[in-house]
Amino acid sequence: MGVTPSPEPQSPGEPEPCSRRCASPRSPSLPSRACIAARSPGLRLAVGLACASACAGAFAQESGAEPPAEQAGEEVGEEIPELEPLIVTATRRPEAALDVPYATETVTERALDERSVRTLPQALRFLPGVMVQGTAYGQGSPYIRGFTGYHNLLLVDGIRLNNSVFRSGPNQYWNTIDPFSVERIELVKGPASVLYGSDAIGGTVQVFTKSPYSYDREHGVGGLLELRWADAANYDIGRAEVSAAFDDSMGLLLGFTGKHYGDVEGGSEVGEQPDTGYDQQDFDLKLEYMPDPVSRIVIAHQNTQQYDVPRTHTTIFSRPWEGVVAGTDLNRDLDQTRKLSYLQWHATDAEAFFDRAFSSISWQEQTENQDRTRGSGSSDSQGFDVGSLGLLLNFSSGTPIGELTYGAEYYHDDVDSYLDRGAAQTPADDIQGPVADDSEYETLGLFVQDEIPATERLGFTLGVRFNSAAVDAREVRDPVTDTGTSIEDDWDHTVGSLRFDYALTPDRWGLFGGASQGFRAPNLSDLTRFDSARTNEFEIPATGLEPETYTSYELGAKFRGAGGSLQTAVFYTDIDDMIQRVPTGDTTSDGEFVVTKENVGDGYVWGIELGGSKDLAEAWKLLGNATWIEGAADTFPTSAPTVVREPLDRGMPLTILTAIRWQVPERPLFAEGRLTWADDADRLSTGDMADTTRIPPGGTPGYAVLDVYSGYELGRHTSLRFGLENVTDEDYRIHGSGYNQPGRNLMFGIVLRF
Repeated sequence: MGVTPSPEPQSPGEPEPCSRRCASPRSPSLPSRACIAARSPGLRLAVGLACASACAGAFAQESGAEPPAEQAGEEVGEEIPELEPLIVTATRRPEAALDVPYATETVTERALDERSVRTLPQALRFLPGVMVQGTAYGQGSPYIRGFTGYHNLLLVDGIRLNNSVFRSGPNQYWNTIDPFSVERIELVKGPASVLYGSDAIGGTVQVFTKSPYSYDREHGVGGLLELRWADAANYDIGRAEVSAAFDDSMGLLLGFTGKHYGDVEGGSEVGEQPDTGYDQQDFDLKLEYMPDPVSRIVIAHQNTQQYDVPRTHTTIFSRPWEGVVAGTDLNRDLDQTRKLSYLQWHATDAEAFFDRAFSSISWQEQTENQDRTRGSGSSDSQGFDVGSLGLLLNFSSGTPIGELTYGAEYYHDDVDSYLDRGAAQTPADDIQGPVADDSEYETLGLFVQDEIPATERLGFTLGVRFNSAAVDAREVRDPVTDTGTSIEDDWDHTVGSLRFDYALTPDRWGLFGGASQGFRAPNLSDLTRFDSARTNEFEIPATGLEPETYTSYELGAKFRGAGGSLQTAVFYTDIDDMIQRVPTGDTTSDGEFVVTKENVGDGYVWGIELGGSKDLAEAWKLLGNATWIEGAADTFPTSAPTVVREPLDRGMPLTILTAIRWQVPERPLFAEGRLTWADDADRLSTGDMADTTRIPPGGTPGYAVLDVYSGYELGRHTSLRFGLENVTDEDYRIHGSGYNQPGRNLMFGIVLRF
């Protein structure tokens, strides 16, 4: 990485002090890890950009992981001091994790590498408060504090992945993010609608992608080749990456990842699970240019394509296990494409009305195509194309009344959809696909947040957001007349939040908490869906829907010191007007129950999370977390005509993780063992009990799974990774999933750097 040298006076060979540029408000001497690594004189340029990147406005990047030894100029195995990671997503500007008034988690590039993470949802599976459901091997959807699908928000370099066609319940769109292109993942738990708008209910996840890193290399070129293999998980993955620096102020990163997934091998009883494999290709490009010491311009493009991803549990190929039944479809395969291009400008230490600024213009295309043949022999092909224009302005300013963060964002979706039944096509089938054809959906949000230091140790964070959403669905299939109609509607909503953080000690213990409101505006999927929903359900369009609203209350504590770390939180989320599927009393010709949607879902979610680490000795560290969540909401069970309060669908069972890690700082070897225990998932809704192809009668059995990971550094340029997951070869599945997790799974990986 690189940056134009600062004109400010400084000692020869020393970069601009990061403590000034990356300081935490309550820990002013806190630098980033990249700044620690910068004490190697050969890294002035690389670290200059690392610091600028860490502080460059609302969406600056800070990896939080030690840089590779060849980049840091250190010997392999030399220990780098562990500092408090910076969090960007919680407040839209970099702050020490101990200081932000939210429960947060980070997943570093190093963690992704050491645990051979194959998909983005899988990167979150070891975090407290998160359960990663998988409808299929190529489809993963995290449950965060009881919510999934369009109740969680995913950002990629500050840009929303969520769009207006996201459906309720688990969906597959998070799998279109390539974890091999990721530098860091941040999770902020609970409602964050003040800063991020609709959908930010259970949690907000932000992915920061890799940037050029070869500014300090001879000839300005670096890169890597990576190969991964697994037997029971049955994949072969290859990554090629090149970073080129043209001068001290411009760099380019190119990456390509090819993935082949065969059929998953389950545990000792289930064995091979046919029709679960698929193929995927990912391409990423990023160009960065620093016109001056405080500005950064970024141009990037990402392209992901998934081929023939089977939704196995609905097909005859599904393997029986613990009473689940096979589906009746002869095949059901999906192709997915995501393309994202953006231009961004970051600025920090600006001599203007703002201290930091971030602006972005983006264009994102998401395409889905499904081919399905039912047991009756009828077949169809359907899908949609969504083009999303995104505009974002964000500023931070220090003022006499606190640190202000304010801005605006706008998104506009253009949606086309289709349904093709071949020779059985009727005129009504030409009206729309799974969602309305020839449609537009737009949102506009204005937000302001103020971080007010009440005392040296106590701070308050107050925020408010105004949001407007509008839909114009021109081609909607009327389920009664089978003729075309249209839906046009709009909604305005205002939400607020009041949070606090209190330093019990100046730099180790802290309390946090407060109340935050969230909302989710009805989207095209809610209003116009004409497609299969859950098992044995078919959803038809709905009108007159209003935004869902949520209020969450939270109290927690944090600790970070030389001997370990701790974060614990208790939360309660009040649910008002959740949009739920309700029965119409009709059935389709294929025997599916016909459902529509209404704002009937009042309810709650509450839970307790605990996570932390403890240094046991010089080479040993103990890690662990635990999660307990319970929730319920009013709904119309398919079997009942009246509203009933039931557990939320696919509730996360009590889950406990313990791990022990061995690593001698002076040696290039590490080893880690992880034991994950989950209780029986037997708090079931009527929808869960009817989901007989995914959830066994009485609920999903609990499990205890042992995983072992290790790695070895062969000098500066070669890394080896080994893993043995599910050591006891247990047959198990994550609650609500449509397939069993791999059985005893041997993994191997090698990274060659140049």
